[in-house]
Amino acid sequence: MKDTICYDFVAPPKIVFGWGRRCEVGTLARTLGRRAMILSGLPAAVATEVLGELRELLSAQDIEPTLVETILHEPEVQDVDRVAKELRGNVANRGCFLLAIGGGSAIDLAKAAAVIATNRQSHTVADYLENVGRGLKIIDPPLPVLAMPTTAGTGAEATCNAVISSYDPPFKKSLRDDRILPRIVLIDPELTVSMPSEVTAASGMDAIAQLIESYISRKAQPIPQALALQGLRLSVPAIAEAVENGRSRTARERMSHAALLSGMALANSGLGLAHGVASALGIHCRVPHGMACAMMLPAALRINREVRQAELAKLARDVFGILRTAPDSEAVEVLIEKIEALCRRVGMPPRLADLDVRHDQIPAIVKSSRGQSMSGNPREVSDAELTQLLEKML
Repeated sequence: MKDTICYDFVAPPKIVFGWGRRCEVGTLARTLGRRAMILSGLPAAVATEVLGELRELLSAQDIEPTLVETILHEPEVQDVDRVAKELRGNVANRGCFLLAIGGGSAIDLAKAAAVIATNRQSHTVADYLENVGRGLKIIDPPLPVLAMPTTAGTGAEATCNAVISSYDPPFKKSLRDDRILPRIVLIDPELTVSMPSEVTAASGMDAIAQLIESYISRKAQPIPQALALQGLRLSVPAIAEAVENGRSRTARERMSHAALLSGMALANSGLGLAHGVASALGIHCRVPHGMACAMMLPAALRINREVRQAELAKLARDVFGILRTAPDSEAVEVLIEKIEALCRRVGMPPRLADLDVRHDQIPAIVKSSRGQSMSGNPREVSDAELTQLLEKML
């Protein structure tokens, strides 16, 4: 790691965290405007009740709530463009802001649409994405965003980018600017109780992967590393309980807090190979993001262990309680084995073939793995080495 200390640190201006604190949404939202354009990522089973409560809380503060979109998949270019077009018709009315309630998909869609609604150089988000389209810069401030995550995973509520996908042509790229950060983050862990166990598992492993990869990233910095360590101390003991006993308040609180910390950590320190490949698996094979991250994490740790042995050994001892008398190399091996065991316990598949990934898809996956996430990997990984790694995982 670097001997000198020099960094920037970005985080949401206001974070409100606590069980049941969604009741404060109206008071918080009043500081942003009088028209709440709601983007929901809630499944039908809970949407009616939660959105009904949300509307009442907003209306009680004289805020007009309007449901603009419901999204239950990772946001695509056409989703952003459609929502932004609808928002433009309301931007002239002062006091318009976005309220995103759901997982990372709803929050990323809100962040991206908030940008495209106010920036008129192009009406498609593709022209603003990294290494896609015309490479346009964000000039005008986006609409304000209030984020209310209902899953504990992506940390999208605390990141200054929005991840947007396309399947024709295939890519998964970020819209990136510090102003994309939500103005207010309202995290009520009680909202995660209704999430199914498989969603809890995949999103929770995404958070753990983010915490570990940001901790060992080549861009790692002191504050994000401290946050990552705290997030791992919370999430590693809690994820299995959250999956197996979804009503556990302690487990849900710890996972929501860890997810928030993972978002701040990755926003400031970057990620690595596991997330780079996970994005490509999502585009070419439709593998759910959290599941892909969980599957790739042990392999990423093994490929980086030689250049980050001291850091991984610290995680092994401070998070997993591995004896301090054990040599670093032994501690790291036990760490990786414990991560693999944790993935198995929460039901993450161990092999790419389990998710119908085919051998003939590997060249495209390798090519699409080269992006912002991979740029943070602690060491260079050649196409040939990555190809060999993926072939072994089939």
